[in-house]
Amino acid sequence: MEKYIENLKNLVIEYTPKILVALAILIIGLFAIKIVVKTFRNILKKRDVDETLQKFLGDLISWALKILLFVTVISKLGIETASFAAIIAAAGLAVGLALQGSLGNFAGGVLIMIFKPFKLGDLIEAQGEIGVVKEISIFTTKLTGLSNKEIIIPNGTLSNGNIVNYTTEGTRRVDLTIGVSYDADIKQTKEVLMNILTAHSKVLKDPAPAVTVAELADSSVNFAVRPWCKTEHYWDVYFEVTETVKIELDKAGIEIPYPHQVNVKK
Repeated sequence: MEKYIENLKNLVIEYTPKILVALAILIIGLFAIKIVVKTFRNILKKRDVDETLQKFLGDLISWALKILLFVTVISKLGIETASFAAIIAAAGLAVGLALQGSLGNFAGGVLIMIFKPFKLGDLIEAQGEIGVVKEISIFTTKLTGLSNKEIIIPNGTLSNGNIVNYTTEGTRRVDLTIGVSYDADIKQTKEVLMNILTAHSKVLKDPAPAVTVAELADSSVNFAVRPWCKTEHYWDVYFEVTETVKIELDKAGIEIPYPHQVNVKK
């Protein structure tokens, strides 16, 4: 019994300093991690990084530092850390291989949030889809399509493809092609089309609208009609000008060619 008590005393004497040092490292380390993570988040906030990304990167750094602290603490207790390092490395490799696609989407989300090619409310075209940006998360971006459908695009493919942002500049040019008969007077047709554009309340004066002969097609003379408008008025101008063009050309007696079917009597 005395032998066991003596061994216990020796263990206490031997390990008490190590435990106290490890405990001190743990307390100081947790406090230091808290300060580092808070400072890092403040830096991201000052740089106007997305709030979702701030939280995610803050949590990621917090866990990485805590794992490093854990390994340091157990090493101070005299426990072999090589096996722990091997386990962590193997787990990291397995997770990386299993989540290859997700990690690509995460990286894409980080790039989008840092470089900000678009923001919430922007009208964009990407991956063959057009819609208003509804939500930007770490792994996906959600759009509201023009027909009010929800479109979810993985950030990995989104960040690696072409992105057209229709909102950034604040104005858009409406591209219309109007074909008239070869019998129509070009000067008169241009005047009619230009009058339509200048009379429209949502067509901008600057940049000025333009009407030019674009093509001498097989059955029509095609005019390029190019009004400018604010981004939010694009579809109003597109549809209203198209309708008015038909009405005004008819009034002016200018024919818009269309296929005719001729019945031949035998």
